[in-house]
Amino acid sequence: MNAPPAAPPRRAQTWWRRPWIVPLLLVVAAFLAFSVPPYLTFDPSLSRLEPPEGNQIYYPLLVAHVLFGTVAMVTACFQIWPAFRTQHRRGHRITGRVYVFGGVLPAALLGLYIGWHTAAGPSVRVANLVGSALWLTVTIIGLRMARQRRYGEHRKWMSRSFALTMSIVLSRVINVVATIALTPQVDTTFGGSAELMQYSAASIGVWLSPLLLLLLTDWLLERRKPGARRPAPSA
Repeated sequence: MNAPPAAPPRRAQTWWRRPWIVPLLLVVAAFLAFSVPPYLTFDPSLSRLEPPEGNQIYYPLLVAHVLFGTVAMVTACFQIWPAFRTQHRRGHRITGRVYVFGGVLPAALLGLYIGWHTAAGPSVRVANLVGSALWLTVTIIGLRMARQRRYGEHRKWMSRSFALTMSIVLSRVINVVATIALTPQVDTTFGGSAELMQYSAASIGVWLSPLLLLLLTDWLLERRKPGARRPAPSA
């Protein structure tokens, strides 16, 4: 009896077969280069978020949140990179642990405190609390799926975690667009208060960015399901 033919060798996944990898890395690098340096000085006067008056621990926790968030964003890029995941299994597991325990978990827990003490109003406060809690939850579920060796479910939940990790980038873009759109309404809708307009623009960003990225992520996950794209019937 003849042995069954050997399966063809799996083609190595190079970066140019996933053309979104390089733009993603460039966007993350540009965002971190702009956002992180002021916090490396440990000077509260350079903070982009105003510390609450009389709260001495807010700024140190904010710096820690930024640094842990940076770890999450950098390691997330390697986690989502198909070539790295398939060709460097051990590296994928190591960066995955760093992503969870040295990035998302501490950053999300600190985000709950930072979000609660925001000066940008109740809408931003609730959005930050919901976002941090959701980020924490989907990441823990993804970790649990991996430990149960349910790798298909693990990939889905960690994809959602990745979307929430990157939502901070999109929120800044939406914030700028919302600010431009709302500025002509300062004297009417906002009663002449530029501060209220800025809080409203920030609220739009922090609510809309995770929603859009989670919807996009689940749409992509649905498309990749077996049978999601059926071949067209022959004539």
